[in-house]
Amino acid sequence: MGAGDALAFLQNVPPLEAAGVLFSVLYLVLAIRENLWCWPAAFLSSALTVAVMFGARLYSEAALNVFYAAMAIYGYYQWRYGGRARGTPELPISVWPLRTHAVAIGGSVVLSGSLGWLLHTQTDAALPYVDAFVTVSSVVTTYMVARKILENWLYWLVIDSISLWLYVQRELYFYAGLFALYLVLVVIGLVRWHRDWRAASEAAA
Repeated sequence: MGAGDALAFLQNVPPLEAAGVLFSVLYLVLAIRENLWCWPAAFLSSALTVAVMFGARLYSEAALNVFYAAMAIYGYYQWRYGGRARGTPELPISVWPLRTHAVAIGGSVVLSGSLGWLLHTQTDAALPYVDAFVTVSSVVTTYMVARKILENWLYWLVIDSISLWLYVQRELYFYAGLFALYLVLVVIGLVRWHRDWRAASEAAA
């Protein structure tokens, strides 16, 4: 694709889709830096994305972004005030034990199967089981981000890879490009949060 083709493609991107993508990127960049203002960006991105996903008949994705908007409010509160219970001004990065991961992953698989069956039998969803897995897993992982759980970045690596494939299948190429970028930023986020978590752990030792 030449420069002219790329410009023509960008000019044809629906405004809602473009705005949602821009706020999504802003959210992730700020989250990597543990900047509290990632959550207002997440709220705006989610509100815009609801309309785009509904139009593409990805209903659980649309519902997921309603949840994202609510979680943006929760995340803002947690990042700003959640550290008080631990005697710190801000919520620190923490890790989950293996047992918690087992419950989270196992529960996600079971709920994904149930939601996928429901979407398959009751709606005209395009890819019901894949859509359901992304939805359920993203709910769990968004909660992990709101609580500053380090391993959220590993979960996003899996989810964003599947989402990239999903959006290509639905010909939402602008969102596919976004998730390709997300995969790069997720790796950066994992490295940076692990560094900060390790430094905080060593300082507390």
